[in-house]
Amino acid sequence: MGMSRAKKEQEFSEIKAQFEEDSLIVVSHNLGLTVKEDSDLRVKSRAVAARHKTTKNTLARRALVGTRFEGIANLFEGPTRITSSQDPIAAAKVAHDFAKTNPKFVILGGSLDGKTLSAAEIVQLANLPSLDALRGKIVGLLQAPATKLAGLLQAPARDLVGVTRAYGEKAG
Repeated sequence: MGMSRAKKEQEFSEIKAQFEEDSLIVVSHNLGLTVKEDSDLRVKSRAVAARHKTTKNTLARRALVGTRFEGIANLFEGPTRITSSQDPIAAAKVAHDFAKTNPKFVILGGSLDGKTLSAAEIVQLANLPSLDALRGKIVGLLQAPATKLAGLLQAPARDLVGVTRAYGEKAG
């Protein structure tokens, strides 16, 4: 039995909103995932603020019209799934990590803010450090000079104390 018209309209609205809000869309094939595997992927997606959805291809192609992701409409053939996120790396990471351990999940391609990406480009994106990791590195780089400067400013005082003590012991 097919979807009711109201259910189709609701799903269309959800997909359209997803395409408008997220910056990265990854399209993959589901070649027979079990319910447990699908649930596992959904949990992993939620953990990194990504969304994972199985949808009808006709609804997805219709929802793409007028969005910056319109160029990936050709990927919606066969048993497809959408993994998306506002973070430009999160969806790629979760999809790639899942695909590495599950051969039934095949990444077809995707789009990052309107630029169409191949499956290989999604993998390259997934191998980049996360936004939080990059922020941590930047903070570390910004703090490093201040720490080194503080160490350099304290070194002459330590050296002066050491020299004074050595002269005191020598004279005494």
